Amino acid sequence: MRTKDTSSRKKYDFLVIGSGIAGLSFALKVAGHGRVCLITKQKLEETNTSYAQGGISSVTYQPDDFEKHVADTLNAGAGVCNEEVVRMVVNEAPEQIDQLLKWGTHFDKTKDGKFDLHREGGHSENRILHHKDNTGFEIQRALSTIIRNNPNIDLLENHFAVELITQHHLGEMVNRWRKDIQCYGAYVLNRTTNKVDTILAKVTMMATGGVGAVYQVTTNPVFATGDGIGMVYRAKGMVENMEFMQFHPTSLYNPKERPSFLITEAMRGFGGILKRKDGSLFMHKYDVRESLAPRDIVARAIDNEMKTHGDDFVFLDVTHKSEEEIKKHFPNIFQKCLSIGIDISKQMIPVVPAAHYTCGGIKVDMKARTTINRLYAAGECSSTGLHGANRLASNSLLEALVYADAAAKDAINNIGAYTFCDKVPEWNDEGTSIPEEMVLITQSKKELEQIMTTYVGIVRSNLRLKRALDRLEILYHETESLFQRSVVSEPLCELRNAIQAGYLIIKHAQQRRESRGLHYNIDYPNQLETH
Repeated sequence: MRTKDTSSRKKYDFLVIGSGIAGLSFALKVAGHGRVCLITKQKLEETNTSYAQGGISSVTYQPDDFEKHVADTLNAGAGVCNEEVVRMVVNEAPEQIDQLLKWGTHFDKTKDGKFDLHREGGHSENRILHHKDNTGFEIQRALSTIIRNNPNIDLLENHFAVELITQHHLGEMVNRWRKDIQCYGAYVLNRTTNKVDTILAKVTMMATGGVGAVYQVTTNPVFATGDGIGMVYRAKGMVENMEFMQFHPTSLYNPKERPSFLITEAMRGFGGILKRKDGSLFMHKYDVRESLAPRDIVARAIDNEMKTHGDDFVFLDVTHKSEEEIKKHFPNIFQKCLSIGIDISKQMIPVVPAAHYTCGGIKVDMKARTTINRLYAAGECSSTGLHGANRLASNSLLEALVYADAAAKDAINNIGAYTFCDKVPEWNDEGTSIPEEMVLITQSKKELEQIMTTYVGIVRSNLRLKRALDRLEILYHETESLFQRSVVSEPLCELRNAIQAGYLIIKHAQQRRESRGLHYNIDYPNQLETH
């Protein structure tokens, strides 16, 4: 424990870490019941949610019904979903859509005034509500506008949560099996002052998004470094199912760009057809649903075709559709491709799989409660049981809303019983210094991305996983040593969290001695759960 006091101290009823759909919707729902502090390490609008193109799934019109949505979700999840959770989320979807509309979100409609519903891989009906091809951006816009105008919410942009505060910081021994761990708030780095503030809270919500940035090729923003998962794991909370890392089958092949630009699955629902570079079809060899098969099947198929034929990418072809239709439904994709010289109404789109979504994460119950008391988690950083071994397209935004709502209701009911812990010490940094060489952090980050991409990608093996773990352990010890002797910085904390996330993906992959859903191990090729 360091001894030099450099921080300020603040108290709130609710502390929300993360400003995507889960964090914002939770904050809005608890704001009438106490003071809220919402922290985000970037600007409010810079989140994973903003990058979500496709849409949000909900049963809206016949012939669709709840049972079909449940069946599609369970089928995609390859036997790992919690059916009770699936039914809860599916049944609550229409209510959550109504709430989004009340908050000012706009979804596309047809000429007769009905919602224009898309269909994506793994769905048996059209049930994806969307706003053109930037649905997440539209949701983020609507919620952010209300957040900025809510007098009960203190918004702290450019603030980075370093550690959760528990009994550990009071000098107690804390282990993962204790059921009485309490979260008292968090130590938070103010990136403007470069000082670490102590924020005490009666209730804390973790809503920090995913871990895609641990891979070289990802559709996630570069700040998706698994911060919440890393913090909760270090605080001795339970994390599960991290082996189920979803690779989106179709990101735009443009090697100079990171993150990779996402070509939404809705484009395949629209009629896009996957082809090899020579123009031949291949998806019929892998699944009867061909280009509309679930993401894990399509991603593995593309990966296999690329390796078999020595290609760097495959094509997604929508040239049989009219230019007017393409521009209407996918204006941003059309313009993005045009910016690199591809007119998708006349030319096929080069695509490649990219790390996209974390199906596992912080273990929570059906009220979004973690295994640490007074700490909730929602959104991509959490593991609810909805996605199982493979997330059904466009179920993620829905899950975030449902679990943020469940957390808000439970927190409101219980907050009267909580008090602040005044024994929490301030953050101390005596004996630390600014790292002389930033290259120590940047090089370790590159090594992490290379390890995860090479050994822990779409297809894995026992040997690859062992080699990845051996390499990662070296980075882990180097980074922890650097952290202990360094003044806290965002790049160092992000690296620390990313290494923690990578470690969990590898360890959970080693423990699952089968191939299932998104986790495919060539040493167990015959145990793959079919959809």
